[in-house]
Amino acid sequence: MKLKATVLLSTLVLSGAVLAQAKAPEPDYTLSYNIGGVTEYRYRGISQSARKPALQGGIDFAHKSGFYLGTWASTIRWIKDSSNGVADAKGPVELDVYGGYKGAINDTFSYDVGGLEYWYVGNTYKNITGTNANTFELYGALTAGPTTVKYSHATTDLFGTPNSKGSGYLDVSATFDLGSGFSLVPHVGAQRIKNLGTYHDASLTLAKDWSGVVASAAVVTTDWAHKFGFDYTLPGTGTKNLAGTSLVLGIKKNF
Repeated sequence: MKLKATVLLSTLVLSGAVLAQAKAPEPDYTLSYNIGGVTEYRYRGISQSARKPALQGGIDFAHKSGFYLGTWASTIRWIKDSSNGVADAKGPVELDVYGGYKGAINDTFSYDVGGLEYWYVGNTYKNITGTNANTFELYGALTAGPTTVKYSHATTDLFGTPNSKGSGYLDVSATFDLGSGFSLVPHVGAQRIKNLGTYHDASLTLAKDWSGVVASAAVVTTDWAHKFGFDYTLPGTGTKNLAGTSLVLGIKKNF
């Protein structure tokens, strides 16, 4: 009888251990948040904040089926700085709203397709160029291992540039896990602005994650001046080259 009791007790303990180690069921959806700041907001190599600090944050909803929705915002200065003394413009915030679907082709390749609206809240950029700054793009990305190739296509004029509907941005990036929370992300991109030309941007970002708090340092540059023959400047920033090489530091908390 004592032997049977011992066997039964051992079986119960083993069963409990197996149940404890069983993987929890996948939730139907996840909701995540992030908030942070950068010493300068760069997008596709161009400073959006006059090479000054910017506050940023976002919310993301992801369903287990692969569908997702999200929004992200940042303070900006480029619309205001476009004021030329003849006409003024305002629009201090960029609010991005996006949605799409992520899936796997096989064990090697995964994909991401969707659309993104760049909404410059209350902007009057049309006073400067005659074209609203708000922009909508469709995008598609393919990932294999650490590398992602993505193409974004503007179905509207691009960021207030007249007659630029149909512009496209192709970029390649990779994320390398260095261990101990460190990651290294090289990136190159080519922005084709319809009826104007194409410039390239590149960056190299080193990041460290401390349980959801991420610090980063990125070197960012473009060949704008080489491609177009002049620096990227705005009336409100004087001779400050907004497409020159820069070191961008950032801090972000993920929830």
